[in-house]
Amino acid sequence: MPRKIFDRELEDLISRMTEMGNAVDRKIEQTISALKTMDLELAAEVAGSDNEIDRMEHSIEKNCMELISLQQPIAGDLRIIAACLKILTDIEREADQCADICEILTVGELNRNSLATAHVVQMLETARKMFRRSMDVFLSREVEEARAVCRADDEVDSMFSKIILEVCTIITENPQNVMREVDLLFISKYAERMGDHATNIAEWVIFMETGVHPDLNEGEL
Repeated sequence: MPRKIFDRELEDLISRMTEMGNAVDRKIEQTISALKTMDLELAAEVAGSDNEIDRMEHSIEKNCMELISLQQPIAGDLRIIAACLKILTDIEREADQCADICEILTVGELNRNSLATAHVVQMLETARKMFRRSMDVFLSREVEEARAVCRADDEVDSMFSKIILEVCTIITENPQNVMREVDLLFISKYAERMGDHATNIAEWVIFMETGVHPDLNEGEL
């Protein structure tokens, strides 16, 4: 009976984290929409709603700690809970990046018609796909798909480098708009970090299944 209870509690933990992931995905979608349309009201809504995700994080974090202290899991079970705590942080930080981007939108004056802005939108859309895939992998525990998610970060990094060059060119040609373009650089950096957080989630899924946490910097993928 204790094992059955623990399994149900573990399933509930996974379910709550998936619910939080879905809530964050909606915020990413809203952020992309706000950037596409320069909808300042929507941007302000996203920027001011971060507390909702924070509350979910703290509640689930408490749930993890209770599972550890009350159920005293060992081996694979403990590894799953430990990985969930790490993944939880990356899910929450995806929401933080959305809030940061939308805060810039509410105070900046970006050029919605510029090619660089369009490329930042594409970058955000790619980062969102990575996040969605990472959360799917969190449920499926498919190690090879998790590795594929990690490799997909190269595309986001490549887009980030391209945007930097584009923005630098714009600043050189139109130095009077330097602050507007700097805002775009900040947004692209936040988008790049969103790809990193999706990668982190996939890496922790690999750890959940194999007991080994891959390090991209070491080329283990």
